[in-house]
Amino acid sequence: MSAWWNQIGSAVAKDFSDLPNVGSLATLIMRLLLASALGGLLGLQRHRAGKEAGVRTHMLVALGAALFVLIPLQTGVSPGDMTRVLQGLIAGIGFLGAGTILKDDEHGRVHGLTTAAGVWLTAAIGVAAGMGREASAIVSTALALMILSALRHVER
Repeated sequence: MSAWWNQIGSAVAKDFSDLPNVGSLATLIMRLLLASALGGLLGLQRHRAGKEAGVRTHMLVALGAALFVLIPLQTGVSPGDMTRVLQGLIAGIGFLGAGTILKDDEHGRVHGLTTAAGVWLTAAIGVAAGMGREASAIVSTALALMILSALRHVER
């Protein structure tokens, strides 16, 4: 019976081998939390502006984008392969953003372009956080918040 438990323990340890030490776990947690938090800030701004894609949507987009780059980084993927991951991610987020764009046939106006652009940018910020470019992710979020908040008043 002891052999069975040893095999089970070995199988579980092998399944969790992507985080070989506490440092790897800390890096993973920090990057995913940062991506989620920054996405949440953008989502909060959109929520306060009365837009449909709010806090949870932006947090999930940023978290997902970070995870999509973290996993290949953990496996040691080549730069060429990482560009393919990014291409797929960018195209996928484009489809998500396209779902937020609506044309009002009666008035000929298009709605949702800023939301779509914000979702797209949120994915990019998630990628930056996931790849360990925390400062770039934070600066990009701050700039996006300024654009979404301050320039809204200028447009009016």
